[in-house]
Amino acid sequence: MEFFCYHRDRPGSMPLRVELTEAHWSYMDRYAEDLIARGPTLDGDTATGSVHIVDLPDPAAARAFAFDEPNYQAGVYRDVLLRRWRNMLGRTMWDFPGGRTGGDRFLVLGLAPDGGTGPVLPSDKDDLIAYGPLLSDDGTAWLGTAALLRASTQDAARAVLAPDTYADIEVHPWDFGGRR
Repeated sequence: MEFFCYHRDRPGSMPLRVELTEAHWSYMDRYAEDLIARGPTLDGDTATGSVHIVDLPDPAAARAFAFDEPNYQAGVYRDVLLRRWRNMLGRTMWDFPGGRTGGDRFLVLGLAPDGGTGPVLPSDKDDLIAYGPLLSDDGTAWLGTAALLRASTQDAARAVLAPDTYADIEVHPWDFGGRR
């Protein structure tokens, strides 16, 4: 089962995040084979959150992954969005043909969809890094859509989701994560 996990940083927690960098990476190393995508959301050079898309056995394992994470345990994060997810591209971020560099990258979240059965994969997939529905724990209810993509601007990134389909669309600058 695939899960989307977005830890949002607590204001002023950057020094603690920096202090815990190795603990965070060591924790994530345990899940290296299960990760579909990972990386920080940013405001300039300052991290504002952490995205992890991971394949785990069940919702209990996903909750343990999200809440045993060292930054969460130490209070870096103010909240966590954890949802089942379905990988509509069938690849990891490391398989993205655009690679780690070149262009700006974004996390786009479409929340509280108004009806429908799920997101439609855009016909132009060249700039999509990860794309799929956010689902209820049992996988039956569509609760939103999460996309990681390369785009020229935040507005261009937002356009990957139909605005009349969602109660809210968030766009966050995002970067490929992992050890450098």
